[in-house]
Amino acid sequence: MCITLGCRMPLTQTPTQFSEAMSLRIEQSEARVIKAVFPSITNHHNTLFGGEALAWMDETAFIAATRFCRKTLVIVSSDRIDFNKAIPAGSLAEIIARVIHVGNTSIKVEVNIFVEDMYQDLREHAIRGVFTFVAVDDDRKPTTVWTQG
Repeated sequence: MCITLGCRMPLTQTPTQFSEAMSLRIEQSEARVIKAVFPSITNHHNTLFGGEALAWMDETAFIAATRFCRKTLVIVSSDRIDFNKAIPAGSLAEIIARVIHVGNTSIKVEVNIFVEDMYQDLREHAIRGVFTFVAVDDDRKPTTVWTQG
């Protein structure tokens, strides 16, 4: 077992080679989605509903996690979600999800939303959260997230 990464390492591979493969896999699994914020998904303040933002984050996190391990995944938790800036109607939201930790059966994905003005070169960080998924087999039992090879 590769304790620091929580994944099995083939016997023919050095820890450095395994780490490089893991880093490349993480980089290639990043997910980016851009959404337009229309009035139909805003609240009485004319800003994006928090629940809508959470749904976008969950979906994008799921995409990144699935791209990483290509296994059936279920969400088990979302860590603290920080709403730092309201996202007004008429703006663009870019949701970026990136794997930040790989365990034996679980995977954590950090998700950030950036708000972008449609008519100016202005982009700001708005929301951040971390989502944890567990890989499951056909019987819905936890299974190894990723083995290279």
